[in-house]
Amino acid sequence: MRFDQAAFESAAGKAEQLPASTLPEIVFSGRSNVGKSSLINKLVNRKSLARVSATPGKTGTINFYQLGGARLVDLPGYGYAKVSFSEKKRWAELVEGYFHQPRDIRLVVQIVDMRHPPTRDDMQMISFLCENELPFLVALTKCDKLNKSEREKRRQSLNQELGDYEGIVTVECSSVNGEGLKELQEMIASCVEDEETEFE
Repeated sequence: MRFDQAAFESAAGKAEQLPASTLPEIVFSGRSNVGKSSLINKLVNRKSLARVSATPGKTGTINFYQLGGARLVDLPGYGYAKVSFSEKKRWAELVEGYFHQPRDIRLVVQIVDMRHPPTRDDMQMISFLCENELPFLVALTKCDKLNKSEREKRRQSLNQELGDYEGIVTVECSSVNGEGLKELQEMIASCVEDEETEFE
């Protein structure tokens, strides 16, 4: 699977603008300013494929990227307090519209900042993924900002914070030094090639 061949395809600001699901889809979800765009860019080895906004909450569209025989789907970031209620409602309707369509979703990469406990919005999203039996893993970003003892402390805390859900796969990764990116690429590729893939 050639991650370096990724290319922007389209953006949808309303559910009716969503393109038909004609390819396996890898979905990226996370709160605003968690490093989602940076992670996507690092995965595909491109500096500016996914737009990195200096203003959290600015990107309000679902962006689709061609990736050979699959699509990367970048959901708008959630949980930014300064966004208006009407805009939050539009985002919610857009994302719900996406998940309620018949789509070939092979994997959702749920992004959480490893330095902090998952937010209430993060936990709501994880609950939604579990309840709808969508395949997902949790990508723990910004792990490079923690030293060895801090990381171990966060791992132990995460076991409790995610304790209500069995078997959640986590991948510690960094958009700065590339840690965990190869593992994440391999998991994505295996999901695209085999829709029945389960992580151990």
